[in-house]
Amino acid sequence: MASTMSWLSFIPIVLYSQLFVQISYPTQSFYGQTIVVTGSNTGLGLEAARHLIRLGAAKVILAVRTISKGEAAAENILASTKATKNTVEVWQLDLSDYENIKRFAKRVERLERLDAVVQNAGIMQQAFKSIDGEEAHVRVNIVGAVLLGLLVLPKLRVSAKKFNTRTRLSFVGSDMQYVAVMKEAETDGSLFDSLNDEKKSNMGDR
Repeated sequence: MASTMSWLSFIPIVLYSQLFVQISYPTQSFYGQTIVVTGSNTGLGLEAARHLIRLGAAKVILAVRTISKGEAAAENILASTKATKNTVEVWQLDLSDYENIKRFAKRVERLERLDAVVQNAGIMQQAFKSIDGEEAHVRVNIVGAVLLGLLVLPKLRVSAKKFNTRTRLSFVGSDMQYVAVMKEAETDGSLFDSLNDEKKSNMGDR
């Protein structure tokens, strides 16, 4: 594994990026495209969806765990962009439920086209929680997200060929990866078994 960065080195970088770096305003056209954004009822996902609508996307699907929160986000986006109501759809998606992910992917297959999937959804919690024998962060942020990515990839490929365009599958990450020690990886056995062992877990690091 690559060596981690110390907090002493990491904090000045974060402060500089937050206080002195201005990200350029997105201008690339997404005219006519259909895009899925997971975890899009708040934060980065919500703002990504708002920009995509502003940049001409024909349909942005807000993939959210709670429909009511997604509907509130859709209203917020429509109010700020003045887009027509049919440009934003709210679909239920729970990345902790593999069957739910499969049903979501089947629904995606029925779309006329799929140009991009922005995988922004994730959880962050301090307490160790197991879901069907898997630690929640691992199940949601890693396995669930990768499963969804693999299931929508065929539709992205078909759309790219059919519409002669470049499709995208994006996973949103965190700079915290640079300081995470991840001692659970120091194992001769299964990494998943190690990550799912509450006795070995460091939830602050995770």
